[in-house]
Amino acid sequence: MKLTYKTLHFDDDSMKGFDAENNKSDEDLTGDASDMTQWDDDCSWSQWYSAEDPVKGFKLIAIWSEKMVESSMEMAELENTSPHEAEKWLISPSFATNLLKGSKGNRIGFASQLLLLVDALQMSFDAQFMEDFVSVENPGSDNLKSSMVIPPPTVRDRVLKELFIEGVQFSDFADDGHKTSRAIKGAPLYSLFAQFCLHSLWFGNCNVRAIAMLWIEFVREVRWCWEESQLLPRMPANGSIDLSTCLINQKLQMLAICIEKKCQLNEDYEDCIGSLDHIDSVTEEESVVGDGPFSMQTPNDDVSGKVDSFSTADDILLSGIKKSTVSRKPENVKLFDDKKSSDFTRRGSAGIVNSMMLLKSYQSMHAPYTQEAPLMTEDMHEERLQAVEAFGDSFNFSAQLERDILTSDMSAFKAANPDAVFEDFIRWHSPGDWEEDDDHEGSRPSSSSGLDIEKSKHNWPPQGRLSKRMSEHGSLWRKIWNSAPALPTSEQKRLLDPNREGEKVIHYLETLKPHQLLEQMVCTAFRAAADTLSQTSYGELKPMVAEIEQLYPTMASPLRPLQVNRLSPDSDTIEDLRRLSVVFERVEKLLTVAASLHHKLYRAPRLYREIFSDYYSFYIPKVGTDLTEDDVEKKFDKKLEVRNHEREVLSNMFVPPTANQSWRKVLSMGNLLNGHEPILREIIFSLRDSVSGNHYAACGGSVSQQEIETYRTYICGTSNDLRVALSVVSCD
Repeated sequence: MKLTYKTLHFDDDSMKGFDAENNKSDEDLTGDASDMTQWDDDCSWSQWYSAEDPVKGFKLIAIWSEKMVESSMEMAELENTSPHEAEKWLISPSFATNLLKGSKGNRIGFASQLLLLVDALQMSFDAQFMEDFVSVENPGSDNLKSSMVIPPPTVRDRVLKELFIEGVQFSDFADDGHKTSRAIKGAPLYSLFAQFCLHSLWFGNCNVRAIAMLWIEFVREVRWCWEESQLLPRMPANGSIDLSTCLINQKLQMLAICIEKKCQLNEDYEDCIGSLDHIDSVTEEESVVGDGPFSMQTPNDDVSGKVDSFSTADDILLSGIKKSTVSRKPENVKLFDDKKSSDFTRRGSAGIVNSMMLLKSYQSMHAPYTQEAPLMTEDMHEERLQAVEAFGDSFNFSAQLERDILTSDMSAFKAANPDAVFEDFIRWHSPGDWEEDDDHEGSRPSSSSGLDIEKSKHNWPPQGRLSKRMSEHGSLWRKIWNSAPALPTSEQKRLLDPNREGEKVIHYLETLKPHQLLEQMVCTAFRAAADTLSQTSYGELKPMVAEIEQLYPTMASPLRPLQVNRLSPDSDTIEDLRRLSVVFERVEKLLTVAASLHHKLYRAPRLYREIFSDYYSFYIPKVGTDLTEDDVEKKFDKKLEVRNHEREVLSNMFVPPTANQSWRKVLSMGNLLNGHEPILREIIFSLRDSVSGNHYAACGGSVSQQEIETYRTYICGTSNDLRVALSVVSCD
């Protein structure tokens, strides 16, 4: 006997309670909450769309290989025996019909929206500015208006509120996409531009007019943050510019840093104005750089020392402003009484460098405050490179590129060490270019103890020489040293002007060409969508892990032409991107299957692994990347044997039917599984020995004892139908 059971449709409300029960761990879920859960609530894509459950249910087949029945009483017991007593269980999943068809946009997901974004990219070449797509004066806007609808302002405002949510910073997100996502020049998943791209996929069904409207409002919000000195949400306000991301993300990162620096300058200025009334109370100990929240940058961090004695209110004000321009904090800062006449002209000192003395004067070397290196985006690097190349070969390339920084460091060092010479700067800034005598230890920095400082004074002057490259005639470093003025960082021109650079970023965003925007949006959207999907929990299925790993290099190749701004509307790249969306859809479908199987069978890991492996082997050879693939339905009928310890997991899937679901079933055929009767019975009767007195025995002894007759019946009806069939077969 073989009995086939079928779970209720997983989209039915009755199965939502099972989903919550099957996936809860230690926490208790209330009944109300369980009724409201969807199968993909805990999946990463649920923030953007609700996916149809690809696994509609399971068929369970309970099999008894052979059972001897000698009386009608035993037959009645067999009619009501539990499927848990069956010798073997087989399971077969039921998949959604559109899952086994071709890839012609038969579902809504990231892939379908990415295909629309590629269409928008092709149309972006029709206008010079984003405003042209929404302007009533645009001659081609009538055609756009007829087919492309812009969502109402309420939808737009809700999206902007989500993007610019107050208090959300980039550091709030620990995980940031897949480990190989940096192969694609987009933006990090949780960054402001990546979230803008993901929202654009669903805004107005991702048409170019809707994207243009959302971008215009997006830039206005960014400008407001800049003008009001409000921190840019979802962007890091410190660190270096990540040149591996797209240019828009680099610009937004630059703007976030400029806003942060502008706020610091304003705060420092106000603090210094307030401190003018307390000049007399500022002591030397209170002004040591190591005791404050700010710091300094020195090539040699082994320093101890003292700070300047400011003599005027202006000096106090400048000292407060310069605190925001310094970077690294010295590890060892120690007061040391080394007052000389030059101390009264020394400016911008952050402390004494341990055991280092100036070559030409009996003075300890002071480490200066230095400015941070200027941050530059990719296009700024290219502009500077072109400017350097314009000088020709008369200047060393690497030195010229860093000339502004080097000049600033030399000026600060001169101000902190009025008696210093070029060799002193090299000893501090580039120790590798100073060759000491082997038998002389006096100029080598050791620890910060006063004994070492005293010892270095006894060994004065330090013995050594410049390296070959620094001692050559016409050295660029020496030329810069000779021309650099002695100015502390507080009086220098800032290497990074936050006001100027911030305005340049805003100008770039407001004048960005439509196709340049869409090119970066396509790269970022593909990367962010893949990063979102890769965060789905699917039980680390090996075929799925390999698919996710391969997806990123697969995307990188057709997306690479978008990074050079040489795309045209008739380019083959557009078709490559459309084919890429088909590949993306295939991976997305597989991932939903993997997530659904893991969601339902995670307590039986062997089952979902083998079921997915069978499905993967069945599905992959039947799909491709052709945009014109036919929608040919394919059947998946693989069955998997269930082990004894896994039966409970499957049994729990058969949630008892409600009254509304079972009111039609007046008579039951028996063999119930949690209230579910079989949808199909396959019974094979083999009539063997003639047994006297048995209702099921053949009449008249027409069958000999050596003869065996077998009858097969397929029953789907009421219990009366079953009894009639048994009687007919037994007396045939």
